[in-house]
Amino acid sequence: MEKVNNNEKFLIVRNIKSFIMSLEGILLTFPKKDFISRTLIYNDSLELLELIVKANYENNLELKHNYQIAAMAKINKVDFYLERAYKLKYISERQLTNKLNALLKINKMIYVWCRNKK
Repeated sequence: MEKVNNNEKFLIVRNIKSFIMSLEGILLTFPKKDFISRTLIYNDSLELLELIVKANYENNLELKHNYQIAAMAKINKVDFYLERAYKLKYISERQLTNKLNALLKINKMIYVWCRNKK
């Protein structure tokens, strides 16, 4: 059973890394004047990865759960930043949809992982 859980966590990390790599291309389309939004999206995505890795290694279930909840909060922040970028016409609707679907998939995986540990 533990082997399956480790694979799930690894899959979450792989999906987050893939999401971050795919972000790099669209962040280049942001205007130079809005470098703060670009930086926030990228940094929060990296922090999401950090939180999941911390949760993966944490043995204390309460701390693990806190990292998982914080990761889901980061996902919501990145989601908001991407919606804002779409409204400001920095990214296309297709790019927004692709990124939001990727975030939704990651969020669902974290949620299931969170629920399985209780």
